[in-house]
Amino acid sequence: MRLFSEVQNAQPSAKQKEDIHVLLVAGSNGWWNYRHQADVAHAYHLVRNNGIPESNIIVMMYDDIVNNPDNPYPGKLFNQPYGPDVYHGLKIDYRGDSVNPKNFLNVLQGKSNGVSGGNRRVLNSTTNDRVFVYFTDHGATGLIAFPDDILSKEDLNTALTNMHKEKRYSQLVFYLEACESGSMFDGVLKEQMNIYAMTASAPDESSWGTYCDNDMDLPCLGDLFSINWMQDSEKVHFYCIKLTFSII
Repeated sequence: MRLFSEVQNAQPSAKQKEDIHVLLVAGSNGWWNYRHQADVAHAYHLVRNNGIPESNIIVMMYDDIVNNPDNPYPGKLFNQPYGPDVYHGLKIDYRGDSVNPKNFLNVLQGKSNGVSGGNRRVLNSTTNDRVFVYFTDHGATGLIAFPDDILSKEDLNTALTNMHKEKRYSQLVFYLEACESGSMFDGVLKEQMNIYAMTASAPDESSWGTYCDNDMDLPCLGDLFSINWMQDSEKVHFYCIKLTFSII
């Protein structure tokens, strides 16, 4: 199953490009969680550069890093040492307290009446569309974290099941960066749901930050799984999910 390559290779019309909908979420806040927001900002530019229009991308990010008093580069965010400023040009839809499990699940399911704060944008995907979800933060067995709350395995998979029943996608790809992230899908997803989930770790292992020993006076700039899939997709013209899985 290809996610971005069909957009690149076929050179479709503007209307055809709109059949991929993207939800990017950094679930943490705080200076020492710098890497999560940097990951999401990088992912935003990656999908934009692969032909996904702004109108089809939703970003949830606490947005307390670039103007943090500890930031030696005010207004800037880096996902690799001395790399590009990934905050530049980033469009954020939900900030601060609006980054929470309730909003995430409602945005994912296209339920605008259930969201609060932010700009109230939700995924408007249909049965013919593909959906890509990327979430990065901390986690534990059966849960992933938000700044002031958690999201359980049960609640996430109930939402995905509802999306399948309501025909809100043709294919859904979910990349999850968190410790024990494999536990969120282990033994739950059914093949007929046509969901491909790839996680940073097995159900019983940690995920890891990277670029932690940088000389920029910054915390870890990225997460190992996230950096691998994003840098790989930037190098490989025909971005295939199975290829990405084998490389990571």
